[in-house]
Amino acid sequence: MGLIRILAKFAFVFVVVTVAWVGLYRFVPPPFTFTMMGDLLSGHTVTKDWMPLSEMDPDMARAAIAGEDSGFCSHSGFDFKAIAGAAARNAQGGRIRGGSTISQQTAKNAFLFQGGGYVRKAFEAYFTVLIETLWPKRRIMEVYLNIAETGIGTYGANAGAIRYFNHDASRLSATEAGRIAAVLPLPKKRAAIAPRGFVRRHGNTLSRRVSTVRTQGLDGCLR
Repeated sequence: MGLIRILAKFAFVFVVVTVAWVGLYRFVPPPFTFTMMGDLLSGHTVTKDWMPLSEMDPDMARAAIAGEDSGFCSHSGFDFKAIAGAAARNAQGGRIRGGSTISQQTAKNAFLFQGGGYVRKAFEAYFTVLIETLWPKRRIMEVYLNIAETGIGTYGANAGAIRYFNHDASRLSATEAGRIAAVLPLPKKRAAIAPRGFVRRHGNTLSRRVSTVRTQGLDGCLR
């Protein structure tokens, strides 16, 4: 009985603390993340430059939707069709692929660490439910585009734009937004400046899809 009481108290404190943490980040930019800490421990510098979504070129969010999560505005945090598709592909062998939404990636980037297997995935699902409940979609996208890694030690679309294109994210072209979005899945192995191979091809594809996202209203929750 004593153990049950202790576990119940722990669960209560955990819920209160995490809800308060998520609630705070609805209004306050996340100052640091565990991924940034990992870069510092690896000897890398950390470059970030927060930019409100209202100041960022809309094509950056559209490129992210085109490349990472076309159903961002319509789902409640999870794309079960994409998850099932990723599971089927992974069962066939080859490179492991995920079916994470932008909401899930934001939850992981803001509150958790990379790796960790199924335990981390369980916490990711919990934080995804919290941010979808406590934040509007605009805030989820804003946090995502400001803390997602866009290069080794570089975090956020604005810092990425300055690094790769020598100007901030307020005046990105569709091509530049597409190239930054193409880097997002593997930021430590890809670069948006003078891209080659996959990054160039995928970035160009995403830049073309930007107009589709706009005309089909896939970014409607951000307007």
